[in-house]
Amino acid sequence: MVLLCCEWEIASLPSDADLRVIEYASVGTASARMSRLIGESSASPTGPHLRRVLALRDLLFYGIVAVTPSAPATVFGLADVQSRGHVVVTILAAMAAMVLTAVSYGRLASIYPSAGSAYTYVSNGIHPLLGFVAGWAMLLDYIVIPLFCVLYGTLSLQRALPWMPLWAGAALFAGGITLLNLRGIRSTARTNELLLAMMFVVLGAFIVFAVRYICLRQGFAGLFSIRPFYNPETFSVRKIGAATSFAALTYLGFDAVTTLAEEVENPRRNVLLASVGVCLFTGVFGGLLVYLGQLAWPDYMSFQNIDTAFIDVTGRVGGIPLLEATAIMLVVANVGAGLTAQVGAARLLFGMGRENVIPEKIFGRLHPVHKTPDFNVILIGVLAYLGAQFMSYELTAEILNFGAFLGFMCVNLAAFWKFGVQQRHRHWESVLVDAAVPLLGFLFCAAIWWGLATPAKITGSIWLLAGVVVLGIRSNWFRAPLRLPNPALYE
Repeated sequence: MVLLCCEWEIASLPSDADLRVIEYASVGTASARMSRLIGESSASPTGPHLRRVLALRDLLFYGIVAVTPSAPATVFGLADVQSRGHVVVTILAAMAAMVLTAVSYGRLASIYPSAGSAYTYVSNGIHPLLGFVAGWAMLLDYIVIPLFCVLYGTLSLQRALPWMPLWAGAALFAGGITLLNLRGIRSTARTNELLLAMMFVVLGAFIVFAVRYICLRQGFAGLFSIRPFYNPETFSVRKIGAATSFAALTYLGFDAVTTLAEEVENPRRNVLLASVGVCLFTGVFGGLLVYLGQLAWPDYMSFQNIDTAFIDVTGRVGGIPLLEATAIMLVVANVGAGLTAQVGAARLLFGMGRENVIPEKIFGRLHPVHKTPDFNVILIGVLAYLGAQFMSYELTAEILNFGAFLGFMCVNLAAFWKFGVQQRHRHWESVLVDAAVPLLGFLFCAAIWWGLATPAKITGSIWLLAGVVVLGIRSNWFRAPLRLPNPALYE
């Protein structure tokens, strides 16, 4: 993530000359037009806002680090076993759902460029109540991503340092990313720039060694095989569908770019391009990695540890040095992903807190020096550490997908309602695109969400019930009228 110019700062309202740059950024006017779900009076229009300093290049790098180029490595073993040797298909199938959803995100960000992300889009696109559901679901996603990074990063670290206990590795991870994020986004940016470079070096070495390994044993023709896409002996649509629900984890984090929409130059164009670009890059590059991994290790039932199976594949093609480098790289990748995920989680809490949907004095405050939502950052770090002590890698991933894809479904519905129903169209082609793209995105995401394991659905449902309680408390148990946002203030 190259965000050398990025700063999270509090600023006064802009002058008329600056309105063209940050006309959507004022949190005060956001408070007036957003939900204020319990009917409270609007905040002052001189409230805090974030400055527009990010270019498209910054946003792309931020999204790539949030997803991480090594993301397929974290799901390779389990997805390969669950799909019975068709992990490439699961990666590409999940990409279809993510690209369609990214289009919905990008288009909504063009008219609602606020740090609230899914919460903002659905609240203003449909209704504040559904917006709260979407925001609460995505909050689960953003809280669990740092936990997943801490957990998988520690598992990878234990491959290089087997003597290290889980509690110590988790403390190292959670504490490290929290301290870096408390120092501000500029510190996070410089750290992730180095992390991204290291990831590409190691993954590039894997591609070279994997090609060499396959060519030495099968010849050049061995690089081109249909078996990773279709093996008649093991192909099962049901198995692949279930595995896709897990493999979709590869793409989670792409929507982190929309949490920075309030700081992006030309958000009407750049958020859409960055969201789709990150998903396409992840699908193509990730598909190449798992394709070579399957060719180099076709027997998916022989992994020593399916949680870290990709590390074993790199050891087969490149020996112990590449195995150790990959283990370290996955540690580094999860540090980078954890940093950006914690940033996204803290700012989603900030977006909801400054609207007083959750307590504003706690979640809507910023550090007076570093201009970061420091309480939110510390809270996410503590939850990540505690969760790593009690939850398994697979359950964590499934719970993560529960919140993410429920939020994605809501965003696609909001895009359909806004562009496919409310918007006036001059040509039937535009009606088809505006309605079909978000509806297809919704259906793809619904299919992936429905395929999640039962424990994840139970845990996610408990989280949603907790959200209903929070909403009830904040709305005087639904007796206070819900106030619809004013879209005219965005457009």
